[in-house]
Amino acid sequence: MVFRYSLEDSTTKVQGAGCEPPVTVGVQGCDKSKLPKSHDQDFGLLQQNLHLLADSLLARNNNSKASDGLKCLLDKERHDSNLDHIVLKKKKPMVIARSGENHEGQASDDSFLPGLTDDVALDVLAWSSRSGYPNLASLNKKFKSLIDSGYLYNLRQRLGVIEHWIYLACILMPWEAFDPVKQRWMRLPRMPCDDCFTYADKESLAVGTKLLVFGRELSGFAIWMYSLLSREWSRCPLMDLPRCLFGSSSLGEVAIVAGGSDKYGNVLKSAELYNSELGTWKTLTEMGKPRKLCSGFFMDGKFYVIGGMSSHTDRLTCGEEYNMETGTWRRIENMYPVSDAATREPAMCSPPLVAVVNNQLYSADQSTNEVKKYNKVNNSWTVVKRLPVRADSSNGWGLAFKACGNSLLVIGGHRGPEGEVIVLHSWEPKEVNQDWHVLSVRERAGAFVYNCAVMGC
Repeated sequence: MVFRYSLEDSTTKVQGAGCEPPVTVGVQGCDKSKLPKSHDQDFGLLQQNLHLLADSLLARNNNSKASDGLKCLLDKERHDSNLDHIVLKKKKPMVIARSGENHEGQASDDSFLPGLTDDVALDVLAWSSRSGYPNLASLNKKFKSLIDSGYLYNLRQRLGVIEHWIYLACILMPWEAFDPVKQRWMRLPRMPCDDCFTYADKESLAVGTKLLVFGRELSGFAIWMYSLLSREWSRCPLMDLPRCLFGSSSLGEVAIVAGGSDKYGNVLKSAELYNSELGTWKTLTEMGKPRKLCSGFFMDGKFYVIGGMSSHTDRLTCGEEYNMETGTWRRIENMYPVSDAATREPAMCSPPLVAVVNNQLYSADQSTNEVKKYNKVNNSWTVVKRLPVRADSSNGWGLAFKACGNSLLVIGGHRGPEGEVIVLHSWEPKEVNQDWHVLSVRERAGAFVYNCAVMGC
């Protein structure tokens, strides 16, 4: 959670150094003539990837005929302007059935990929990079129905296929997504919120295939939701008790929000669970202590909240563990010791910068610029690495510290001779002697990270 007020013009357009121009993630129609010029190049790469995936998956079954059928289809789709010839004869959005088989169990011409049964075709598509899904959705109505249904993401979850994208909102750019594998920046459609929401403090959370952005509108608290399936923004239902300055984290399709402050400024000890598939909130058992400006995370299948303040002056060192099976909280004393800077200026420090990689908890210390690792056995912290950026200069604000797959991610701003840039650093804790790796440099993006969320699906 990183946020601060900004009165900069949020409509400023950004171009990244050494990157393609930002691509709007919002291809809705099926008309190839309306696609961006990069579509041909993108589809060519997607085509190659699907060929490789088909060969790999089908080699196990020695089904060379099916593999040839897939390649045939891709070549045909690439050059055929009439893309409706493989639309399902019966207009049904159902994609789970083995609709690509005829009565003899052979692949039929109305399958997703002619020459393959739909079971195999869907496996191929699930293993392919999700960055190509908007291009697939633009091929024809059948593929659009498949992508929009969300079935491929459910299948990817069952197969254990996860790609992590980083969603950022910085001082001079609207929401953008970064794909670390493709090294590609993608601009999201502009959020249709009012000016109050645009310029006020916000918090963000990625859960399932949705990005939730919490803030205030003129009418009060509001939550805007970006869907990876529809590639559009829409309003998300409010919590049972709307709040800000809370701790939160997600695990698969669910997220937990704990503590925070209500519209009257009262510090809360209540918690709520959000189900992204149902789009509903559920009130959980209350924590033992109220807290705001805290941080949340999942570790070993349990939700934790640490740090924060119980009042405008009192900083908390204890943590609390929520057991989702029993629905109970357990207090952990001295789980997050208060730094000297937090003791001197408790209201000035950011919430704890924490991230969990492979069920190990790490923290970015705002006062010492060090990465620390938590020892679950003796409830202590040890220094493991220096941060690649200064966190103490702004008491931890404007800096993102996140888990991204097996890596820790640090995102911060730099001011250089050529202006302000946002730099994305990553490091795998298992590589102890490895230095921080620069994933990407985003020029003309400002030097302050307001919101950051990592979506893995």
